[in-house]
Amino acid sequence: MSVRRRRRIEPEGHSGPDERWMASYLDMITVLMCMFIVLFAMSSVDQEKFEALSASLATGFGQEKTDEVDTSQGVVVPADMLDEKSEGFADVELSAAQKEFDDLSALRDRIRDALAQRGLADAATFTIDSRGLTVSLVSAETFFATNSTVLAPAAVEILDALGSVLVTIPNQISVEGHADSRQSVAPFATNWELSAGRSTQVLRHLVESGGIDPAVIQSVGFGDARPVVKGASPEALAKNRRVDVVVLSDADEEVRQLLPALQATAPSR
Repeated sequence: MSVRRRRRIEPEGHSGPDERWMASYLDMITVLMCMFIVLFAMSSVDQEKFEALSASLATGFGQEKTDEVDTSQGVVVPADMLDEKSEGFADVELSAAQKEFDDLSALRDRIRDALAQRGLADAATFTIDSRGLTVSLVSAETFFATNSTVLAPAAVEILDALGSVLVTIPNQISVEGHADSRQSVAPFATNWELSAGRSTQVLRHLVESGGIDPAVIQSVGFGDARPVVKGASPEALAKNRRVDVVVLSDADEEVRQLLPALQATAPSR
């Protein structure tokens, strides 16, 4: 009996050379290409940008002194590198500040005229500063009885004149009450309650009788924390015992910071 020999089956596989090395080779070529791109980019230096960066780093490490900062680009700019563009920005801000000052001055004159027509020209003082136009209603006893938040008849007439002008402007308005340094008495626990109550009564009259939009006006009580003059004389107490109506400027911060200087150089009226 013959035994049939089984045929041997060769395992299947790749019969060519091993090409796994190509993966590492391609990775190396990619890295080399990136390196040459970076080297090329570094070799193409913008001389002006390089000098600006160099000057900025020198200033940042204290090697050069400067009072100017280019905040739009985040670079400290030495004085000798300032160009006409920087001066142009300053001119634009000064022009905007002058316009804002003129607008506030015109508003002040309108309020003065409205008071003068009622024989109340001395009922308020005016200041233009970085906040806007402040109308100080001097001596709160003209507006309120002692230790009271009830508006006096004279106060109603003054506020009617003031409100007839304020109702025509879009600005935000802050009514701020101030008390003198004397200790408050019942029913007010502190001068904060007294000053806040008085400023609230002024606000209510301007809104309810003057027609001012409640969305643009607020009431604040500062107590005796912000006196305009020092001392305990009757004159000093009268000046510190006041209500301020502040027409807030809606200009940019940089523009508003220029207003006090314009007020200082403006002719007195």
